[in-house]
Amino acid sequence: MARVLGIDLGSRRIGVAVSDGLGLTAQPRATITRYGGTRDIEAIAAAVRDADADRIVLGLPLDCEGREGPAAQRARVFGEKLAAALHLPVELIDESFSTVEAEEVLLAADVSRARRKQVVDKMAAAVILQRWLDAHRGKIDETTEENP
Repeated sequence: MARVLGIDLGSRRIGVAVSDGLGLTAQPRATITRYGGTRDIEAIAAAVRDADADRIVLGLPLDCEGREGPAAQRARVFGEKLAAALHLPVELIDESFSTVEAEEVLLAADVSRARRKQVVDKMAAAVILQRWLDAHRGKIDETTEENP
C-alpha cells in the first residue's frame, strides 16, 4: 500500500502526518506555518513528495452535533483546491476532538507546555489519519487478499 498523508488544517498552522507503508499506523511528520493560498498548497505538495503519498486525508471540523459550519466549508474548499493542484484524491474525515486527543497523549507523556504547542498540530494530524486508516483497514485487507 502506498502512503497516505493526513492533514490537520488550522488557521495558523497545518499539521502533517504520514502512514507507514502497510497502512497500519500514522506518524506525526511536520507542522507547516500557514501563509495562505499557493504557499500552503506548495508546502503540502512537498510533504506529499517526501512521503511518496498517493492520497490525502483532510480533517473536516464538524460541530458537536455533526453539522458543518464555516470552518468545515473552508476545509472543503481547501480540499478541492488541493486535489486539483496535486491531482490526488483528497478524502475528508471528521476531525472532532482530534486536538483534544493529541493533547491528552502529550500530557500523558509528560511533555512540557512549550513542547506541546510545537507538536500538537502534527499529533492531531496523526489522530485524524489513524481514524481514517482504522476505518479503511478491512477494505484495504480485503483488496490485498483478492489481488495478491
